[in-house]
Amino acid sequence: MAGKKTKKITSIGGSALIEGIMMRGPKRCNVCVRTGKDDIYSEDISITTIPEKAKFFKLPFFRGIAGLIDSMRLSYKALMLSADKAIESAEIEEEPSKFEKWLDEKFGDKLMKILMVFASVLGVALAIGLFFFLPWGLFELLKLAVPALQSGSEMVTFWQSVFEGVMKIALFLLYIVVVSQTKDMKRVFMYHGAEHKTIFCYENEEELTVENVKKQIRFHPRCGTSFMVIMLILGIVVGLFVPTFLGFWRPVIKIALIPVVCGIGYELIKLCGKHDNAFTRIIAAPGLWAQRITTKEPDEGMIEVAIKAIKEVIPEDGSDIVNCGC
Repeated sequence: MAGKKTKKITSIGGSALIEGIMMRGPKRCNVCVRTGKDDIYSEDISITTIPEKAKFFKLPFFRGIAGLIDSMRLSYKALMLSADKAIESAEIEEEPSKFEKWLDEKFGDKLMKILMVFASVLGVALAIGLFFFLPWGLFELLKLAVPALQSGSEMVTFWQSVFEGVMKIALFLLYIVVVSQTKDMKRVFMYHGAEHKTIFCYENEEELTVENVKKQIRFHPRCGTSFMVIMLILGIVVGLFVPTFLGFWRPVIKIALIPVVCGIGYELIKLCGKHDNAFTRIIAAPGLWAQRITTKEPDEGMIEVAIKAIKEVIPEDGSDIVNCGC
């Protein structure tokens, strides 16, 4: 945590939304959305988690797979809620077009859900193409130009794994740099910063006020950005065990191995969330660096939203505290 230990470590985490923040505690999950200058909408949301259905997924490694799926489900639900509230609170400055009226008459409230599902499917397809098949395809072209890479030896597999891994990390960083330049995503990243700073304020046992939150750092080791970076790095290691001679099946097998990478990555990020020492700082360092892009300094209004969200999920019995004075 940038060389500074907190007085306690909480299991409370969250995510930035459209003009809002979701905070998730051990007993409650709350979404707070800014709907006006002096108005913050607050609502609890919940899902039936995979471990609740099958206790098998509470075991180490397997809990990481379940945790990722549940987090995606919960984040999607929170994002839909924040989008609905943001649209409701937005002022309509011009008359809707005939096409927009037709869409509203045809689909009504379902339109946003349809668009979100379409965007999600498209996003997954693009991610698979960019992060798995593009790096593999570029290395295949490189093999045509360099005969020595056509042997299919273990050394070639090593270099292919490194090449693909570096390509994935470069693409990921390029993507977040590009989207961070847009006005809307810049605000989401500012809310992301408010979320982190508010959690740090709570972990430092300071009163949850705007001024106290402002003083905190915005880079947190237990963050989705850090998790993504750890997964990308682990992907290089996993790639060492997928031979290059498999051709087109190499990226397919690596996609099938995503649950393995998720399981290991989850345990590592959980370790970083529970302990603050030299080993965990090394693990967290790449992700903390990437957070310089995905988190921005928030304004006071955003901090107010984050404070309200975290206050809603802090349990009275202290069941969120996973470590003290570590």
